[in-house]
Amino acid sequence: MAIRIPPTSALRAFEASARHLNFTLAAEELHVTQSAISHQIRHLEELWEVQLFKRKGRSLILTEAGHEIVPVIREFIRKLTTTIESIASTHAKENTLKVTLLESFAFKWFVPRLGHFNSECPEVNVWIFTTDDLTDFTNGDADVGIRLGYGNWDNLYQEILLKEYIMPVCSPRLLKKHGKPEDPHDLLRYPLLRRYTSDILQRWKDWFSDAGVEVNAIPEGTHFPQTSLAIQAAIDDQGVALARSAHVFDDLKAGRLVNMFPDVRSKSDLAYYIVCLAGRENLPVITSFRSWLQGEAEKTQKEFNQLFA
Repeated sequence: MAIRIPPTSALRAFEASARHLNFTLAAEELHVTQSAISHQIRHLEELWEVQLFKRKGRSLILTEAGHEIVPVIREFIRKLTTTIESIASTHAKENTLKVTLLESFAFKWFVPRLGHFNSECPEVNVWIFTTDDLTDFTNGDADVGIRLGYGNWDNLYQEILLKEYIMPVCSPRLLKKHGKPEDPHDLLRYPLLRRYTSDILQRWKDWFSDAGVEVNAIPEGTHFPQTSLAIQAAIDDQGVALARSAHVFDDLKAGRLVNMFPDVRSKSDLAYYIVCLAGRENLPVITSFRSWLQGEAEKTQKEFNQLFA
């Protein structure tokens, strides 16, 4: 005997009708017409050569055959739905990329370029997480990260992404107001914007040292927890920020900021690295992301070297 399996739409029509014992309510639930439900039930009855419903007055009742079949249909629909949802969930996870990085770098360099990746790999869903703390990649909080440091993290695959330069920047309006400084020592009479967090980033004393200026104390001024806030304050004419090239490159090109001493070459000892758990670097979604990111960084690095090296 050949197996006579009907379309899923007919099975759903039968299951809904058996629950409601009413074709009209079943049609409303499935967003079809009552005649469509009646047609599907009639198709099942002809296919299986059994009667599924009887009429009792204006109501429907299941026949003995209908009572036997409906739980089988419900279990089939449940298993099919669960399996499809599981497959869809697995596919979504395989195409979801959780990226962790510093907020300032995300805001000033990464996010403005992320649209290029979305265009190249529209099937990948990027989730961005910003933190100044080192992410534990073993617990699944992130798939890949962009870290600033020396590239000496244990148990992580790491490849250098971008080397940076340090420079004092201010708005053109502030420069016009205070006048262009003649030498680096003159910067001490400007309002210097500072960070108050304890980390490995270069400080004003480091830049002054590269500029050949011995400074015992930096003048008091506004302190910020993040570089991006200091940069925004500089854009808003509040003072001079000590900035890394990736944070201000677009602002310099757009004329929102000015490098006050382009002749002073202050190269950062730190660099940005792509990191992930060792052994996961060749997963397709991570490989695609790494390839795109390195392409963007290569273009930026060439421009950095031309302007700041």
